[in-house]
Amino acid sequence: MTVAPAPSRAPTAQDRAAAALRAAILDGELRPGQRVNQEEWASRVGVSLIPVREALGALAGEGLVTYRPRRGYAVTELDLAGLEETYRLRRLLETDALRRGVRRATAADLAALEAEADACALAARQGDVAGQLAANRRFHDRLHSLADSAPLSRLIDLLWDSTEAYRALYYALDGEGDQADHAHRAILAAVAAGDAERTIALQDAHRERALERLRHELTA
Repeated sequence: MTVAPAPSRAPTAQDRAAAALRAAILDGELRPGQRVNQEEWASRVGVSLIPVREALGALAGEGLVTYRPRRGYAVTELDLAGLEETYRLRRLLETDALRRGVRRATAADLAALEAEADACALAARQGDVAGQLAANRRFHDRLHSLADSAPLSRLIDLLWDSTEAYRALYYALDGEGDQADHAHRAILAAVAAGDAERTIALQDAHRERALERLRHELTA
């Protein structure tokens, strides 16, 4: 007996509010540290306050916003020291993931990585920052998942979530879309060659370039 696939769930009011807020953060309309006006966003999305509050709670779980007692929600903000510490921890965990996973990469893994690199490059050409961020995240998630360690992937995800708004700032900078594409292609070639140490070195350079540009923006 063939079982028909379950129909896809229609987006709820909370889903619509979360999507609108997430896009505003990733496009840079809402900047790190900026307070989210819940009444304004309820009006913009065409929903009541309750779905907006629920959406903000979900985005807080992703690390995109932070709740401040008596002040409400604001886009997550890190000082430079906090940003650098997050990137330091990322380097430790991502190095472990790549050292374990690169030699396991299959032809299917390489094809999936290439597809995400292509999607990121296309979004860059179209000026779609949110699309770049989504494809970039999928590329790196696939790369780290080669280690086949769910706990390791979860820890890396937490660190990425906490700085997603800063990557939106990075991708909005002139020339960084092309630089990211160059880095992705080099990383992909190293994975295809089964060279874990070169992959790690390229990932380190890719990460450090982003951090250096963000240092400049945060201290300007």
